[in-house]
Order: sequence, then structure tokens, then C-alpha cells
Amino acid sequence: MLLQMQDLHALCILNVSSSSSSPVILFLIFLLQRPPSPLSYAFSFFSYIKRLPPPSRFPHQRKRAVICGINYKGMGKNMELDGCTNDAISMQTLLLREFKFPASSIRMLTEMKGHQAPTKTNITLALRWLVQDCQAGDSLVFYFAGHGDQQPNNTGDEEDELDETLLTLDYETKGVIVDDEINDIIVRPIPAGVKLHAIVDACHSGTVLDLTFLCKADKSGRRWFWKEHRRPKKIGIWKGKKGGEVISFSGCDDHQNSVEKIIPRGAMTWAFIDAIYRGCGNTYGNLLLAMRSTVLKDCIDAASPIQEPQLTSSVVFDVFTRPFSL
Repeated sequence: MLLQMQDLHALCILNVSSSSSSPVILFLIFLLQRPPSPLSYAFSFFSYIKRLPPPSRFPHQRKRAVICGINYKGMGKNMELDGCTNDAISMQTLLLREFKFPASSIRMLTEMKGHQAPTKTNITLALRWLVQDCQAGDSLVFYFAGHGDQQPNNTGDEEDELDETLLTLDYETKGVIVDDEINDIIVRPIPAGVKLHAIVDACHSGTVLDLTFLCKADKSGRRWFWKEHRRPKKIGIWKGKKGGEVISFSGCDDHQNSVEKIIPRGAMTWAFIDAIYRGCGNTYGNLLLAMRSTVLKDCIDAASPIQEPQLTSSVVFDVFTRPFSL
């Protein structure tokens, strides 16, 4: 007969005052009262699936979003994409309908009429607006669909010695947006109580926000853990935040490419939105698993390279008990 944890705890309490307490009972009391190790970042899908998620610490006071989708029209066959504008519109609809973002709180940057052009200057200004005067309870979202790339890193803060970049509409003349810039603009300023989500559907986007922890699975796929993704502190480079929480879903790992479906939609964005509409977005872990399954089954054909959506974070948490919300 198996005892539930609360029954076991009650049993220990009843026996602790007894002078005849067995060594087994005393050992169980020690285990129950021992605090968890601060270095334990691992968790199992099967051990947490039935646990109730903890309540949100702060109610959302204000919501803001920056949505950017670039098709690079007129920039040559090898550069042009078909689905990024569609993805941006779909993400806007999702935030409005499912997560109750006010229309006035969403800034759209696409090549469509009525939207700001997704130039480097406009995107940078929009990101600064996103985090400006944010305070505890705020929920912020940055979405990007377009080209991503890598370039040599010269600061020593990358394990693979490569920086991840986002390509703006005018990147040929104004340059790309480097992950260091993104971290500096929207990660470092985040104060306690503020939550920022980034959803980046681009090639080489796995660690494009330069967040500290990368969610990984072991070979069995049953045990998930957080891998620290930062170089030693002696490098002298600090990429933190002011107590807030930053979480990023990205289209693929740093060494992978993100693809579009046959219909003009990004595979990762399609999988993300589909998972939420199907009710698979109740926790971060379930959302990530659903996204990976959809990308693998529905979006990638046999001739396409492997693409695995990634989850990175500025803090460690249990992805199968933390409820997902924007």
C-alpha cells in the first residue's frame, strides 16, 4: 500500500513525540524537513504531471507587445520569405483573443501598409518602448519572424564563439541586431515582478536573448533539466536583469535552421499557436513538447534538416508545474 506524501508527513508527526520512534520514522522526518539543494535543476515529466501549478505571484497590471514579421520582399529570391507577415498577424490575433492584450498596447512592424517598417532603428526603438517604465505585474512580449544568422563573437561570452543575430529589413546598410544588443535593451532593464516572453521564429535563434539557462532533455526524453549557458564569471561580462523574469521560445537550436510550411507560415509559429488553441499550453513543458511534436510531424518533411524549438530562461523553474501565460 502506497502512502501519499501528506499521509506520510502526518504519520511522522504522530510518531516523532514517541520515545519508541523507529529509526525508519526518524529518517523519513529528516528527508521531509531537509531543504532542496539549490543546485538541483533537474525534473521529470512523469513525476510532476499530476501536481497542481502554483498561483501567480503578481496579477498582470499592464500588457505590452512588439510584433515583428519580415518577408524581405524585393531583396532577392534567396532572401525573400512568404510567411512572416502572416505569422505576425496571427500572433497579434492570439494576443488579442486569448491573452486579452489591448490593441493599443501592441506595436506592429511589418512591410504591410499601416505598420511601421521593420528597420533596425524602428525595431530598436520599439524594444526600448516595450520595457520603458515597466513595473511589477507587467507582462511583456517580443515576437520576431524573419531571418536569423550568426557571426564571430569577440567578447568571450559565447560557448560556441558565435553571436546570434536578427536581420532587419535594412540590415545590408544598417547592420544586424546582435544578441548582445537584445540582451542589453530588453533583458537587463527588467525589474522584479515583471515577466517578459520572447518568441523568435528565425534560424540560429536558440539563445538569441543570451539567457542563462537552456532547457534540455536527456537521451530517454523523460528527464528534463536546465543547462547553464554562460561562460565563467572571470570573463568579466555580466548579462543579468534587475530581478525580473525573462523566458524565450525560439524556432530552433543555435546550429539549426527554422523553416516555413508549404502554406506560407513559419513552422515554429504555427506549432506555438496550434498548441495553445488545442489546450496544450497549460504549462511551459507541455507547450514545448507539443511544439516539438507538431514541428516534427506536420511541418518538416524527410528532406528538411532537423528543427527543434528551444526554451531558455533567466531563472530556473519546473517547466511541468509552472503555468504558461502571457
